[in-house]
Amino acid sequence: MSPTRFNELLARQVGNEFAASHQYIAVAAWFDGQDLPQLAKHFYRQSLEERNHAMMMVRYILDRGVKIAIPGIEPVRNDFANVEEPLALALAQELEVTEKIKDLFAAARSENDALGEQFMLWFLKEQVEEVASMTTLLNIARRADNLFDVENFLARERVGDHGYAGGHRGHGGQTGGNQDSGTPEAAGGSL
Repeated sequence: MSPTRFNELLARQVGNEFAASHQYIAVAAWFDGQDLPQLAKHFYRQSLEERNHAMMMVRYILDRGVKIAIPGIEPVRNDFANVEEPLALALAQELEVTEKIKDLFAAARSENDALGEQFMLWFLKEQVEEVASMTTLLNIARRADNLFDVENFLARERVGDHGYAGGHRGHGGQTGGNQDSGTPEAAGGSL
């Protein structure tokens, strides 16, 4: 299959998903170092989810017979002044990814690539949940009297991953567990 704008953007997005995974590991490790285990656990899970997204894209590219070169990533941010900074970073990251996924969908549509459009629909739905869950976490952190309120919220509620997101039940991503029939397959399997 010849290179198209959609294929080029999708190959770049593989790198973006791996970069998001690494950033979430850095955020999780920062929370872990601050003795905030629920926030750490949430972001370790988010890291796996982003890795799985990258591998779903790799599987799709391979299945379409397109050559892929896995891109490298830039260094991630590791230091934060307070609990709101990594949450705001995560929300900004998810908003940016949403725009890139929308661009991918638009590229597939403009190239009359029905398979590419269909593949990106799952990611568009996923981004609604991702943005909602990061917005919820940031809002909870801003309103909390102390960090243990945030920890208790996360221990009590399932944020993202089929759980609570912005006051409604989201469909969420898959990490481990059973995948619904619409979830793309990850190259090498989901972790």
